[in-house]
Amino acid sequence: MENLDRDAVEETSRPEESASELALRPDSLKDFVGQSRVKEQIGLLLKAAKERGSSADHILLSGPPGLGKTTLAMIVAAEMGTPIRVTSG
Repeated sequence: MENLDRDAVEETSRPEESASELALRPDSLKDFVGQSRVKEQIGLLLKAAKERGSSADHILLSGPPGLGKTTLAMIVAAEMGTPIRVTSG
């Protein structure tokens, strides 16, 4: 699967974030720190989807602020080569 330009994905998803905030986000699951069990499960899901040549099954990320839910969603979108639209509220 072809990776999208990371800046294009993030610009449309979080326009209120500054360039320095975006630069701090990891680009891949291997660069994401913490949540090792979640990373392993998402990695298996993405690998299977890529091998099938289809989209990943549903992924639900929930929890309090600051756990990396948005970052993981952006990583999933980038690794699958799809755009993302982030909403809140």
